[in-house]
Amino acid sequence: MVRYVLWHTVSEVKCNFCSETSELISKELGVCGSCLREKPHEAKVYIEKAHAKSKGKFDLPASPPKDPNGVKCTICVNQCMIGEEQKGFCGLQTNRKGRLVHLGGTPSKGIVSWYFDPLPTNCVADWVCPGGSECGYPKYSYSPGVEYGYKNLAVFLGACSFDCLFCQNWHYREMTRTLSPIMTAQELADCVDDKTSCICYFGGDPTPQLPFAIKASKIVLKQNEDRILRICWETNGTMNPSLARKMAELSLNSGGCIKFDLKTWDENLNIALTGITNRQTLQNFEMLAQFIAKRPESPFLVASTLLVPGYIDAQEVFNIAKFIADLDTNIPYSLLAFYPCFQMMDMPTTSRKQALECREVALEAGLKRVRIGNIHLLS
Repeated sequence: MVRYVLWHTVSEVKCNFCSETSELISKELGVCGSCLREKPHEAKVYIEKAHAKSKGKFDLPASPPKDPNGVKCTICVNQCMIGEEQKGFCGLQTNRKGRLVHLGGTPSKGIVSWYFDPLPTNCVADWVCPGGSECGYPKYSYSPGVEYGYKNLAVFLGACSFDCLFCQNWHYREMTRTLSPIMTAQELADCVDDKTSCICYFGGDPTPQLPFAIKASKIVLKQNEDRILRICWETNGTMNPSLARKMAELSLNSGGCIKFDLKTWDENLNIALTGITNRQTLQNFEMLAQFIAKRPESPFLVASTLLVPGYIDAQEVFNIAKFIADLDTNIPYSLLAFYPCFQMMDMPTTSRKQALECREVALEAGLKRVRIGNIHLLS
């Protein structure tokens, strides 16, 4: 059977292990969600092939290098051991004569693009943040509701510590490959004008360039210390915990938030879909949950999950939601509709049935604030 989602062809694929045939199996992986969870060792060859193809297009390592004689990078969970003239998994670190070198320049420079996004935006946290809701007024917001007339400085960082096969912003890899465009931390800080009320770092992911983003944030807050200017992050959460704490300090003090994309609960599934473990992500989320009580008037920590058909099902969502609820039942959780993209162009969009089922189990797990986002994409 072949059907169409807008201009995307959706066809049935046979799982290489259980022989199930379904349109909910990615052609690039050739393995269903259940088998990825239950047979990770057998599926490894298919997983590695998919990520080699994904990264190879952009001259990036298919997996984190582990050269025993290499130089260690500690910026994220990948802990790359980078051999002479090799690149790290994110593509921004290399080893030159035994010294770790950032290919984008220094922590004072970043591979980044930006644009202004009028409020309210389609931000994952817009329904609970000071820019899009009544939260945080008047300390962290100019308005008792949506900050109409103000804008977000959206900072797109051109690298990532994951390799999501369904990446919605996959073009960041071209920025990594070409190492452009490059801006200094001061140049980025100077982009803020008097109608900018928040800055959000995303990508890609902030993680590989956190030293740059943290420096730029400190500069911009110093230049605007007498007014509201929130610092926010949208991340996969793989950063070194020491960097996560620095992010937390900036967001807490400015009224911003940290938005974690909790892609899966099952580690095997996470490795299959992103190439990388989710252990550091969950540990960092748990650590940052300890900061929530320091600023109860406006949500500090927000979570989201992309509902990839066939892979991120009600079982995954329940386990993620239970993990979140055990930390704090008031943490906002967004369930995002999936749209076929990058290496998973043959997949269908999230169905309304799946989205409603996932919301129901998230509430059953104990969460009080659960929202379905991107509803216009639901089929």
